Amino acid sequence: MAPALLVLGLLLGLYTLLYYNCIKGVKCRAHTSLRGKTVIITGGNTGIGKMTALALAQRRARVILACRDRARGESAVYDIRRESGNSQVLFMHLDLASLDSVRAFAETFLRSEPRLDVLINNAGGGLRAEPAPEGPGMGGGAGSEAGVTGCRCRVVIVASSAHRAGRIDLEKLREPVEGFLQNFQAYCTSKLANVLYARELADRLEGTHVTCYAVHPGIVNTESPLFVPISWLFFRDPADGAQTSLYCASQEGIEMFSGRYFVDCQVKDPWPQARDDAMAKKLWEVSERMVGL
Repeated sequence: MAPALLVLGLLLGLYTLLYYNCIKGVKCRAHTSLRGKTVIITGGNTGIGKMTALALAQRRARVILACRDRARGESAVYDIRRESGNSQVLFMHLDLASLDSVRAFAETFLRSEPRLDVLINNAGGGLRAEPAPEGPGMGGGAGSEAGVTGCRCRVVIVASSAHRAGRIDLEKLREPVEGFLQNFQAYCTSKLANVLYARELADRLEGTHVTCYAVHPGIVNTESPLFVPISWLFFRDPADGAQTSLYCASQEGIEMFSGRYFVDCQVKDPWPQARDDAMAKKLWEVSERMVGL
């Protein structure tokens, strides 16, 4: 019995060291008040997004949850208002799988809100193949960009360390994906695209008051049935996963790192393929054509 207890004690000690040094991650220490600032967070109704929204609301920001599911979005608004004591938490419908919905969201926001201080691209989504609108209806794009770049704003893009396995083929961006392995590869490639997007956006906005940051939240418990037996042991909880997004949204003095990649609230170099500025530019240009800009 004694040897078994000794082994158990050693295992618990090792796990404690592993958890606090490798799994849990770093807590954001920026406690800057965000009163008077407006934040949009996509997919803010669950997981990392909801915990990020809660932390921003606790810092007194006006937080807009941009979500596809109205019932879940409004339920999250209720929860966050109750837990934060901040009534300035709102739901706005946004379906990232529809370009029409994206445009409608942007138009509604610009009509109803006088400012935007932080945009957190937290939700993932794929675009359905659809005809790109042409003509005067697209004219608002340039004006909207000019309006945004005239203010101080931060764009936080939730990427992942999975970008290291990403492979971008510009000729196959719209090809359908089937099967577990292909879907996982597509996920890794999308995260590589996130990091490249942040680099290119920073270049295009250089000299303005808009900065952007790609972040790795850690391996977070997303309540996937596949990982339920081990997720609570080896994955971060959503509140811990939200810390680097929160840091890049609120930490003062990081503007010089626009376009960089953050892990555990620190700048870190991504893998080489995510530092390919030529590919970042090509991907941006192809994406513009795909969405009709």
